[in-house]
Amino acid sequence: MKKYLAEMVGTMVLVLMGCGAAVSLGCTSDDPALASTVVGTAMAFGLAVVAMAYTIGNISGCHINPAITLGCLITGRIGGKDAAMYMLFQTIGGILGAAILYLCTSTSGEAIVGTGANACQSGVSVMGGLVAEIVFTMIFVLVVLGTTDSKKGAGAWAGLAIGLSLVLVHLVCIRYTGTSVNPARSIGPALFQGGAALEQLWIFIVGPFVGAVLAAGIWKVIGCDCKCEK
Repeated sequence: MKKYLAEMVGTMVLVLMGCGAAVSLGCTSDDPALASTVVGTAMAFGLAVVAMAYTIGNISGCHINPAITLGCLITGRIGGKDAAMYMLFQTIGGILGAAILYLCTSTSGEAIVGTGANACQSGVSVMGGLVAEIVFTMIFVLVVLGTTDSKKGAGAWAGLAIGLSLVLVHLVCIRYTGTSVNPARSIGPALFQGGAALEQLWIFIVGPFVGAVLAAGIWKVIGCDCKCEK
């Protein structure tokens, strides 16, 4: 049970800190913000992952993302029961993080509003948003699978590598979808924000899961220990 609670707490922190930074810095789809707000938001998500990786990594592995859990399930690193429970508690954690953020913003007047929910940005089609979420989740999950591999991984540096890769993904993808690459990160904020965020929520569930499947398939090929060449 401890590892499930760790996933819940880790995901709660990720949503609260990452989405909280997006709201505080004004990095929203309604108001095209300065480049500095994009960088700040990207850093917040990445640093949250690094912090949680070294906090709960030895307890649960610090997935804090259903897409990562799916990738681990496909590559045989986690069982079906644990995977289902991880995803459940990650989603609960995402909702809790969004609830705390909503409570903070709803009592702060008009100065700070929103929950940092995902939606296709101005001029980006639904298909464009879906493709972005698939591609960038694939890249992110591939980094996770590679750096945490028991034989080929980065060892104690894995948490830092994963956090930095999430920063990179956000820097590129924020202007397309606000960057999710994590269904639990999107579900919580969408429930409280409603509107387009809730209508387009399926993009941020389907896209990351498809990306995770692709990443797992790629890692099975390039990370395979079998001698494929004669």
